[in-house]
Amino acid sequence: MSTHTTGSAIRRIFIDKQSPAAYQALVRTSEAVRAVAAEAGLDRTLVELVNLRVSQINGCAYCLNVHTNAALRAGETPQRLGVLAAWRDTELFTPDERAALALAEATTDPADTTAQEVAYGIAREVLTDDQISAVIWVAVTINAFNRVSVMSGHPVRQR
Repeated sequence: MSTHTTGSAIRRIFIDKQSPAAYQALVRTSEAVRAVAAEAGLDRTLVELVNLRVSQINGCAYCLNVHTNAALRAGETPQRLGVLAAWRDTELFTPDERAALALAEATTDPADTTAQEVAYGIAREVLTDDQISAVIWVAVTINAFNRVSVMSGHPVRQR
């Protein structure tokens, strides 16, 4: 059995290791979503911005670490990564990125129907149907990975 201790005395199970078939299904879903995003014409940096923003909202340190590195490899700048949590308060993001970030936030909090309507309105102005679908799938998938990592207590290790 895969267990470890986080900052508390409660031992957590690495559910990706405990139930590898389920985790591999999620990985395959992620790979399919990555292909859908590329086919829709979404830039890799935009996908990573969505991954990061959702991970910020969910407080997933492990995914923040993974996707910060992926964003930097894809050409994202430290400045934009540093202000991502306040993306609405800066002009550093393109209209497509702003639409994707709004959709990602609305997907992460599905009970906020007002945010969904606003996000769809913004997205309809700049994204295609394929791009809207791909952004929502990226957000759905990273939300799932966030929950796996948070509930498992995946550690962020010093490099």
